[in-house]
Amino acid sequence: MTEPAIIRIARATGTAEAAPPALDLGARVRELRKERDWTLEQAARAAGLARSTLSKIENGQMSPTYDALKKLAVGLSISVPQLFTPAAQRHVNGRMATSRMGEGQPQITTTYEHVMLADQLTKKSMLPYRARIRARSMDDFDGWVRHDGEEFLYVLTGTVRLYTEFYEPVEMKRGDSAYYDAAMGHNVVSTSPEDATILWVTSLLGQ
Repeated sequence: MTEPAIIRIARATGTAEAAPPALDLGARVRELRKERDWTLEQAARAAGLARSTLSKIENGQMSPTYDALKKLAVGLSISVPQLFTPAAQRHVNGRMATSRMGEGQPQITTTYEHVMLADQLTKKSMLPYRARIRARSMDDFDGWVRHDGEEFLYVLTGTVRLYTEFYEPVEMKRGDSAYYDAAMGHNVVSTSPEDATILWVTSLLGQ
């Protein structure tokens, strides 16, 4: 079976990026030191360098030898190339969305009834949704469900049986959870008298 309709997310096309600016080695060393909340003395001691030498490196007053770079990397518990790798940029955009019980348009199939959560937000890294499990046996499915990404399942009410392609079925009750590779075939059925409900969160690779 192909991925559920709820998982089919349009992917934005990429664009060429400008070449990154030259890295300031001194600033990078200072950044790595401060990430560890170390003083110059502590960092110099860990690297086996004189405090004055480390200070000159951080302030761009000297170009360290390869031996000094190796000592810095060992002292900071990183590799030499990481000294020349810019830190990942952290952008805080302040996005937030709330979802109330009873809101949302259910997407009903013969096996599941999905309600998207946080659907006001686009280009999410995760796809959360609440599902009512209508299926009662594997015969209700037209093969395995598979799609890109990883998936987290949390049982909200009732009991379910989680079937996966490479593992024995797992009996789950309220409060139980599972995390698995969503490219592996998987299906969920209710084993309680009433339809069970679960929270599903799927990662969106490439977003």
